[in-house]
Amino acid sequence: MSLEKNVDFSIQKAEKSKIGSIDFENVKFGSVFTDHMLVCHYKDGAWGQVEIKPYGPMSFEPSMNVFHYGQAIFEGMKAYKDENDKVWLFRPRENWKRFNKSAERLAMPHIDETRFVDGLKALLQLDQDWVRKGEGNSLYIRPFMIGTHEGVVAGPSTEFMFCIILSPARTYYSGKVKVQIAEHYSRAANGGVGSTKCSGNYAGQFYPTKLAQEAGYQQVIWTDDTTHTKLEEAGTMNVFFRIGDTLITAPTSERILDGVTRKSLIAIAESKGIKVEVKSIVVQELLDAHAKGELKEIFGAGTAVTVGQIEGFAYQDKYYALPEVADADAYAIQLKTALQGIQQKRIEDTFDWTETI
Repeated sequence: MSLEKNVDFSIQKAEKSKIGSIDFENVKFGSVFTDHMLVCHYKDGAWGQVEIKPYGPMSFEPSMNVFHYGQAIFEGMKAYKDENDKVWLFRPRENWKRFNKSAERLAMPHIDETRFVDGLKALLQLDQDWVRKGEGNSLYIRPFMIGTHEGVVAGPSTEFMFCIILSPARTYYSGKVKVQIAEHYSRAANGGVGSTKCSGNYAGQFYPTKLAQEAGYQQVIWTDDTTHTKLEEAGTMNVFFRIGDTLITAPTSERILDGVTRKSLIAIAESKGIKVEVKSIVVQELLDAHAKGELKEIFGAGTAVTVGQIEGFAYQDKYYALPEVADADAYAIQLKTALQGIQQKRIEDTFDWTETI
């Protein structure tokens, strides 16, 4: 791995690692962070030095743009360690491209591939002992960018900070979840920022998700903002429906995130001969398929969970349980097993998706 010559790059190692104090078998997702982080600042129209330094608190002005006008984007990625102690990334350049799409939509500067991908690899080389091998283990990667210009005049920031932090992770969800189909609240709207990974998208989900949880459901299946009939995403994930032997997922749009896990599962399914249809699906189609016994599975897809199975859904105060499908026959299990096998290098990566640090 080498960095472009025109990128100033510095590494400051932590005096002492805290890795010995971490219980990796019981770590809570997103609560523990590694010894180092990457930081880079944008000022006067250009990105500056890439710094890898000890993870720790930062000091900010109360008037900073991100606190008032919400210019903040992020990505979610993972690193894996194989049985030979080699660390691998899964499709990192797809995350870099999507990060820049989010940046453009929020009037933020693009980050170059060297700072994003090569910088990440340098950070992982320093903290590679935090990547644990074995089933269910990974290192969650959170790149993010925030507006740092000081002042409360309503307008885009002229200064920004790009960071990457790392967090050891175990399996995100255990077991299946129950969901509620949204009838009033929307995750995104046409012309909005639903296809970006900006912080406000997630903040706006918290309240309706809280209401669903109070009603006994773990997540919400979001519907379109106009008719509330088109099924679009599940929680913070893309969503798939199996009707008969066909797998259906909504097309990406201004409202739906172009998920890296989503597009990977589609490719794997097609390679296995599973029929995949990328099309809009409405609530009534789901209810009709359930009534006919043709609705076999619903599952979410995202970096944190990989594949999250859904056991049933609620709509207009009625609950619809899904049938029990044996693991050997479940598309969710087949696709999850194949994807994680590629990510963790247990099976051959015929798609050329993985790259080492």
